[in-house]
Amino acid sequence: MDGALQLPMVDLSSTDRTLLADSLRKACVENGFFYLINHGVEEELIQRVFEGSRRFFGLSLEEKMKLLRQNHRGYSPLYSEKLNSTDNPKGDPKESIYFGAPEDMSPYGNLNQWPSQEILPCWRSTMEEYYRRILWVGKRVVSLMAVALNVDEDFFEKVGAFDPPTALLRPLHYPVAGEIDSSDKHMHGAGAHTDCGMITILVTDGVPGLQVCRDKLQKPQIWEDVHHLKGALIVNIGDMMERWTNCLFKSTLHRVTQPTQDRYSVAMFFDPSPDCVVECLKSCCNESSPPSSCGRLPKGDLQSYLWRPVLTKRGKNALYRKVLHSRTRTRDT
Repeated sequence: MDGALQLPMVDLSSTDRTLLADSLRKACVENGFFYLINHGVEEELIQRVFEGSRRFFGLSLEEKMKLLRQNHRGYSPLYSEKLNSTDNPKGDPKESIYFGAPEDMSPYGNLNQWPSQEILPCWRSTMEEYYRRILWVGKRVVSLMAVALNVDEDFFEKVGAFDPPTALLRPLHYPVAGEIDSSDKHMHGAGAHTDCGMITILVTDGVPGLQVCRDKLQKPQIWEDVHHLKGALIVNIGDMMERWTNCLFKSTLHRVTQPTQDRYSVAMFFDPSPDCVVECLKSCCNESSPPSSCGRLPKGDLQSYLWRPVLTKRGKNALYRKVLHSRTRTRDT
């Protein structure tokens, strides 16, 4: 670790739309990460989300395995995912659970898996409320990005990025070293990776661990801590937005160190809808910056880019991010 990074702050309460878009553009170009303040999500709701998450991850493994992930929804146990084989050859020492849109918003029906009301009363309603609030925040952020990119404010809405809403909400738990297999010397709670979608919106419980590498090509890599800022959400750019902006906005390499106390976070991953066409914006291209060689993702190709089946050590198919250009892409913060 090489120090702490002072992330820029983007204030959603600002009435100066131009200044707000300019500050967001600067943050996305220079860092690919920023704090989002005055976002409108109540602290009381966030605390209810964390309270329910702690209770869920505190259940027995047998109980949690009843919700084992399928159709991109459900529980992922310790070591079931490997973001970076160099960082964690056995797999990442973390556990998580995936939720998609609430049933009344999802064209796919009721795919989410929930513990029974008897075991965790109110957690479903809390998480669905949080999903709706963060979806609203994410749409606001993406509309500001459109302004910052000199396209119509509703550009991403018009190209179908949110129709239907495919964002995934993922509570995560990183146990302390003493609670996991001590025979393996894991370097990180989550190996170095980039996120694959448009943006990710993260909230943490304040326990340190998130680190970013702003120049992934530099050797040796320089890793900087991202400090918790009370009341702020953390937003980072994903690979799809980097592609849309012709690599102007940075999809920044990041990882999670192994914590010295239990660490909880909740990430919302905003992927474009499967039928959305992703291609470099004309406003991000010129003679000196022609469209990126990674090219265009036509309608229908996005889903195959985002996911591919990988055989896990348990002998079952799990869904992992596709790796392109020798960079690990996934959903962990």
